[in-house]
Amino acid sequence: QVHLMESGGGSVEAGGSLRLSCAADTSTYWNYDKSWYRQAPGKEREFVSGIDAVGTVRYRDSVTGRFTISQDNARLTLDLQMNNLRPEDTAMYYCKISSRTRDYWGPGTQVTVSA
Repeated sequence: QVHLMESGGGSVEAGGSLRLSCAADTSTYWNYDKSWYRQAPGKEREFVSGIDAVGTVRYRDSVTGRFTISQDNARLTLDLQMNNLRPEDTAMYYCKISSRTRDYWGPGTQVTVSA
């Protein structure tokens, strides 16, 4: 089992930046697929960005060129640098690690972008 904790959320104006971080409490599943998701009020949770087990990085189209995902294997952290934020990026952001048998989620961190 792994416990995840996100941090770094906050309120910014459009065009601003935030850096989210997700910390894992164990390296047990660290080499599995890791990703960021978000969920806005009244909407389904959606994929934002991920790093798979072999290091392949993916982004949803709307954040490509603005968001950058990275990981620190020594600190067991998964970061999401978010630049040029837009009001439509407003959501609760969650990190996830997918083992072979289940997904592990953090409690989330709120990002609010004002116009």
